[in-house]
Amino acid sequence: MYNSVLNTFSSTPTSTTTTATAALAVAVISIIIILKLQRRRGGAFKNLPLPPGAAPWPLIGNFPDILLRRSYFRWIHGFMKEMNTDIACIRVGYNTHIIPVTCPEIAQEIYKKNDAAFASRPLTQVTQLASGGYLATVFANNDQWKKMKKMLVSEVASPAKLKWLHGKRAEEADNLVFYVHNQYKANKSVVLRLVTRHYSANVIRRMSLGRRNFGNGMPDGGPGPEELEHVEAIFTTLKYIFSFNISDYLPSLLAGLDLYGQQKLIKHAISVIDNYHNPIIDERMRQWRSGDRKDMEDILDVLITLKDSSTGHPFLTVDEIRYQLVELFLAGLDNPSNAIEWTIGEMINQPELLKKAQEEIDSVVGKERLVQESDIRELNYVKACAREAFRLHPMSAFNIPHMSTQDTTVAGYYIPKGSHALLSRYGLGRNPKVWDDPLKFDPERHMNDGNVSLLESDLKMISFSTGSRGCIGTMLGTYMTVMLLARLIQCFDWAATTSKGIDLSEPDDEPLCPATPVTAFAKPRLASHLYPTQN
Repeated sequence: MYNSVLNTFSSTPTSTTTTATAALAVAVISIIIILKLQRRRGGAFKNLPLPPGAAPWPLIGNFPDILLRRSYFRWIHGFMKEMNTDIACIRVGYNTHIIPVTCPEIAQEIYKKNDAAFASRPLTQVTQLASGGYLATVFANNDQWKKMKKMLVSEVASPAKLKWLHGKRAEEADNLVFYVHNQYKANKSVVLRLVTRHYSANVIRRMSLGRRNFGNGMPDGGPGPEELEHVEAIFTTLKYIFSFNISDYLPSLLAGLDLYGQQKLIKHAISVIDNYHNPIIDERMRQWRSGDRKDMEDILDVLITLKDSSTGHPFLTVDEIRYQLVELFLAGLDNPSNAIEWTIGEMINQPELLKKAQEEIDSVVGKERLVQESDIRELNYVKACAREAFRLHPMSAFNIPHMSTQDTTVAGYYIPKGSHALLSRYGLGRNPKVWDDPLKFDPERHMNDGNVSLLESDLKMISFSTGSRGCIGTMLGTYMTVMLLARLIQCFDWAATTSKGIDLSEPDDEPLCPATPVTAFAKPRLASHLYPTQN
């Protein structure tokens, strides 16, 4: 009965007229928009096509294609593969274009040749919340970005400052061994995701805030409930920084609406981080103002004591300090932890890789001391293993977007002002035109150039990005990544907890850490006196 009434209603002349009128209105508006966009082009751009891509819907562009799929990055890479293109165009809304790139030559056009045109960032709800309104470095634009970047390069990430903070990193490398060794003594398996993430967090926490733990920690050297909550909040924030949010592309219509619940989750995550950071920052500032503290011991001291050379006033506001410290954690945790979790999993499934890396360390370092940062230059195979993880197993499918500030061209295509360029970590590292057998984990492919570096300046893959918006902490990232891997494989043999080996399947969507956390047994391989006995 209901269906028959519905069918009768849907076929009435009034309904048909209304539908036709709506369709005509959409068509007219679409034509007007297209004409406006075409009229905006001029000179060298007027005859150039946009990059190829999925056919957009009128007015809303490719929103349905994105929203109806569980993984938008796999959809993007899927249609690019079908179209056999290394650059594509996805229109979102009626005037924003997303430009994914999977070819190193095209990537270099964006990051090098057209670096100035793509040196801006798009504004999003999540990045605004995570940066306190764009007060830190990564997501800021224009003068604020220049101010914070200059400060980081000279005062935080310089070789002199990293040397000054070496002792704090060395203590965390020892605590890493202490914790894993305690799991062996307790006959427990090791969850590599927990180990790698909390080593990375401990390093940043010690360097920036002068402490490993917010609470008492655990007697075995592992994280306490406070550190678990802190790191979970950081990775929640990272997850949504790289996710798609329709409200970012239709701000005039959806401003203030939290359609995916992302704003609520990010606000909670940032509040958790603030609850741990802010009391330390406030107390430290009180100590400097009162004169109770006179010696600098960590990055927080550096940020508080910086002065404006022209006025003598503090160089950074309290909020700039707060959000720059948040950003240090966001930038410092994901790459090392993800790469080394994947690497240990791959090594367990291919034991010859683990053996070769251990043999290199034994040759360079010996078995009478633990590997140190000063050994990294000679550990080329170990670096090749980490580099291969960056290539094959990136934490996120794309880099943080670059936004064009003017009409330009890339690879012979017209790129409109305001386009979001997405360099695909996933596509560059797995491009079969660049890499032989790209899905195989093979560190040997990186051993042809003498001294192996984790940096890839030719953008055949992305470890630490390049260009004016490139990673400022490349040296620190290298220290953290290689020391984490080198200590784990020098000090322990690793074995799967089941006869099936390690499950290295990928999740359907980001983040691209193993779908099942890598869990394994660790067995000491050095003399007992080399293992730290306290944290």
